[in-house]
Amino acid sequence: MSRTATPTGEITEPAQSTGKQPAGVRMVLFALMIAMLLAMLDNMIVGTAMPTIVGELGGLAHLSWVVTAYTLATAASTPIWGKLGDMYGRKGVFLTSIVIFLIGSALSGMAQDMGQLIGFRAVQGLGAGGLMVGVMAIIGDLIPPRERGKYQGMMAGVMAIAMIGGPLVGGTITDHLGWRWSFYINLPLGAIALVMVTAVLHLPKKRSQARIDYAGSALLTIGITSLVLLTTWGGTEYDWASKQIVGLGALALVALVAFVLVERKVSDPVLPLRIFRNANFSLVTVIGFLVGFVMFGSMTFLPLFQQTVQGASATNSGLLLLPMLLSMMAVSLVAGRVTTQSGKYKIFVTGGGFLITAGLALLSLMDVGTTRFTSGLYMAVLGAGMGFLMQTTMLIAQNSVEMKDMGVGSSSATLFRTIGGSFGVAILGALFTNEVTRTMTERLGAAAGKMAGGAQMDPKKLPSLPPAVKDAYAHAVASGAHQVFLWGAIVSVIGFVAAWFLKEVPLRGGPAAKPAEAGAADAEKPMMVEAV
Repeated sequence: MSRTATPTGEITEPAQSTGKQPAGVRMVLFALMIAMLLAMLDNMIVGTAMPTIVGELGGLAHLSWVVTAYTLATAASTPIWGKLGDMYGRKGVFLTSIVIFLIGSALSGMAQDMGQLIGFRAVQGLGAGGLMVGVMAIIGDLIPPRERGKYQGMMAGVMAIAMIGGPLVGGTITDHLGWRWSFYINLPLGAIALVMVTAVLHLPKKRSQARIDYAGSALLTIGITSLVLLTTWGGTEYDWASKQIVGLGALALVALVAFVLVERKVSDPVLPLRIFRNANFSLVTVIGFLVGFVMFGSMTFLPLFQQTVQGASATNSGLLLLPMLLSMMAVSLVAGRVTTQSGKYKIFVTGGGFLITAGLALLSLMDVGTTRFTSGLYMAVLGAGMGFLMQTTMLIAQNSVEMKDMGVGSSSATLFRTIGGSFGVAILGALFTNEVTRTMTERLGAAAGKMAGGAQMDPKKLPSLPPAVKDAYAHAVASGAHQVFLWGAIVSVIGFVAAWFLKEVPLRGGPAAKPAEAGAADAEKPMMVEAV
């Protein structure tokens, strides 16, 4: 039975029966979860180790660049990975992304200065671009959205291991083995992922005659890079009115306009503009962008606040993130189960938008006197909001595109979340650095402000500083964190408003199929993996 489009652009299909999944699906999902764990653990481990890394290699001003290089490379490569998977088959493309990620991890661990680390993190990000989109697209191929809640426990388990174990492992590694092992730890885990995926994932091979959209890919990369550099350098390296910043803005505008023109004409675009005609898809990409903005910003600056202001070690700062991470995991699991049973999801998106805004507003109230218990409560509110949104936004995106566009749909949703993360770290990082510099200058003079903005301020060295300097720096970091979370709350209001305009479109794979429709629906059912 053919699919139809509603006047608002939503894709509808006959409901599909929920027959038993092939025995091999669970094994395949287990292999995919290991690969997902690889990507998620890296962000958690490196995030906890960042203050020590910056302290050894030098420069608080470079803090955002270590993350920005990674997220920028991820953003630029994500749509290409998704399209390559649609064209040539997901398995080979997915395995290639794992190999590139591991090469970048090994090189990052061997970095001798901040410049090398930033460059090698870009290589690592290039591989990461294919990791998450590969997992999501393969799951989208195997399991209809309505049935995906059956396997939500596996995803929640991976989130628990990564989000709870990641900061703890990262802190322990940093304190006892050195920050370089926060990258080397990826190698054995990646080897397991390679073996597992190779052994259990069996998908039909594809060979497309379509040509890769090189022009569109290049223009999109130039546009994204220009925007991230603009937000990173504006107000810090260069004045906002400087020729460098104005030039980057002009380059970004020209590149993105040219990208849209190219995508409208090429026969097989890297990012088909037709998918944005769907109202739900367009809205959920905006919400995903804001989730990335908030999530990356929080994970970058919360450990720094905890280690500098609250006096936590790298290990303890990872444990102090547990309220947010546990809240996120628990809420995500509940939302997945309820969505599977009821088919309803809009309430979770609107509720998530509200809780994220409230959590960030609460975190902006933190100062040098805030207790760990109080900050933990604030983080739990933020985590609940992110838990409502993380899996739900991807589910809505995949439910809003046709099966033939599953790769580009998944990559587009991932792309906007990644761009949001890049923008979040860049913009919030600039706000943080400026505020720290301003506060230190105000308290101790210009020399202290320059030291705080660009010199080595390893949290481990803070106890040895003179009391006046230590106190001033703690106040400066607290003031910088206030600016980060306050502006994050203001931006997140946009996502809360956007959530109200979503349409509650039935999820594919629902149990309401009529007997006469079931046979026809089976013909359009997402491809299931062979039993292994």
